[in-house]
Amino acid sequence: MVHNRKSPFLVRLWLGFWRGLTAFRIAVFNLLFLLVLALVLRALLPGEPVAEIEPDTTLVLQPSGLIVEQYTSTPVQRLIDEALGQAEAETRLRDLLEALDRAAEDERITQVLLTTDSLLGVSPATLSELADAFERFRASGKPVIAWAGGLEQGSYALASLADEVWLHPDGFALIEGYAYYRNFFREALDKLKVDVNLFRVGQFKSAMEPFIRDSMSEADRAAAELFIGGLWQAYLDLVSTQRGIPLELLGRQIEATVARIEASDGDTALAALEAGLIDRLMTRPEARAELARRGAADAKTGFRRVSMEKYLEGQPGQPSSKPRVGILVAEGAITEGDQPPGTIGSDSLGRQFREAARDDEIKAVVLRIDSGGGSAFASEEIRAEMMALREAGKPVVVSMGDVAASGGYWIAMGADEVWAYPTTITGSIGVFGFLPTFQDSLAELGVRTDGFGVTPLAGAFRIDRALPESARRVLQASVEHTYREFLELVGGYRGMATAAVDEVAQGRVWTGAQAFERGLIDQLGTLDEAVAAAARIAGLGEDYQHVYIEPRVGAFERWVARLAGNALALVDLQLRPWWRDLPGAEVLRSLRTQLALVLDADSSRPGRPVLLSHCLCEPPR
Repeated sequence: MVHNRKSPFLVRLWLGFWRGLTAFRIAVFNLLFLLVLALVLRALLPGEPVAEIEPDTTLVLQPSGLIVEQYTSTPVQRLIDEALGQAEAETRLRDLLEALDRAAEDERITQVLLTTDSLLGVSPATLSELADAFERFRASGKPVIAWAGGLEQGSYALASLADEVWLHPDGFALIEGYAYYRNFFREALDKLKVDVNLFRVGQFKSAMEPFIRDSMSEADRAAAELFIGGLWQAYLDLVSTQRGIPLELLGRQIEATVARIEASDGDTALAALEAGLIDRLMTRPEARAELARRGAADAKTGFRRVSMEKYLEGQPGQPSSKPRVGILVAEGAITEGDQPPGTIGSDSLGRQFREAARDDEIKAVVLRIDSGGGSAFASEEIRAEMMALREAGKPVVVSMGDVAASGGYWIAMGADEVWAYPTTITGSIGVFGFLPTFQDSLAELGVRTDGFGVTPLAGAFRIDRALPESARRVLQASVEHTYREFLELVGGYRGMATAAVDEVAQGRVWTGAQAFERGLIDQLGTLDEAVAAAARIAGLGEDYQHVYIEPRVGAFERWVARLAGNALALVDLQLRPWWRDLPGAEVLRSLRTQLALVLDADSSRPGRPVLLSHCLCEPPR
């Protein structure tokens, strides 16, 4: 009889460790082999060919997703995500502007086709910038044609910037009007027995009202009606001007949308045509044939065309001998520490300010802000870095994008000049503190917390205990102090008495035009005009160039990133959360997003109370 005897435990442990080490060694060598192979292939294979543009070419602008100031991921991460098919749908505003400006001077480009079916929306301030760019392009005498299968409110406004708007016969052009709706969570939080502790200053500081109310407050409704009404009026003015429809008639047509569609027997495209919202009904093949007739035919694509991406790849860079105005982008929530693109980190943005100070070729800086705010402490750190750059002898001009409110307005209080669009959302000068506690939620599960502290504040900010009176007094006093600091900062910078600032503050949101009337900004205008102002202050004259101050990725890095992305795709690392498509998932994501913004504002001390200056406001699209 044969007896199987187990090896001693230490021997089995050693053998397991050795096998694991061997597998790890093989994996490392395989990765090194792939890297060497990538280097060899890079040396042997030619690079991606640059698109050759023939005469009578149509430049095709097809914005996808949201139009943003900067991508919300690092360049390398974005390339990997593109290879995996997971890249966020985004189009940079600067790319659209650059393509239009270059095409205006390019004799090979005879017309522009704008298609909007992949666009998720466009905000009012972005529309202002694009309207100016399309106007510059049309001054060259070249036409812009927009074609779409369907036009929603934002995409219609963008399409209206074209000389002609073509719509699919089975499509629609629907202008609903701007709305201001929010989810309110108080009843749900009560059922979960979450104790919401909110400390705020400002009658109109409504950012966190969804956590303590079941409906809008009268103050929030009054403030929203003013700034949303201002944005809607600007929308109507834009469409009226671009389409040549009298303003009153346009308003009546939009109000009568339901009756117009019923009168056309439900034919939404025909209703849009009869109302003058569009010019022609055309299928995609008909549109291709018409574009070929106006430009040049192409056997493969119907008409000779080049995409915006290929067009920009093939264009030479700006000359480097001219003095430069650097553009820094501050987009997203303001938090402490180092943050990736799409979030404003006090350390990461501060480092960019210091790099601009050291760069002798950068003579002035434009800070492009698109932020509803965030940490008050981080906002002040960023503003201090801006002031240090000015003290180094380099002027700074702020250009407000879609939103520059609360903390986004705070960091602007240090620039030589502050510019905004008439439709920028700004103001919201106010502060709040927020700390939910879960002692009652835990008690429902049978979890209790007990112990002691040696001072009134010891353990006071634990989320598993009710917030004691000592902590409440500290937080309320801190909020009031920060609000006074905010008022004094604005008053000193804007040349206003603190009481006068308080009258237009109180957390109230304004449009750029309303803020200009109240002395909260210096000028209304585009990013180009803000760049020109920075050049003027720096004494650069007319001969200068602007550059974005940001990390750049070389051709080889792009190639390796795509290789890595393809490798990851081969092992199928794409996981889709099962809950994303459940009913109500959008509401849960809204709650999660707002809580994450508040609780993660200080990345260096998670879970601690933090004072925030944020409007939690989004531009209508």
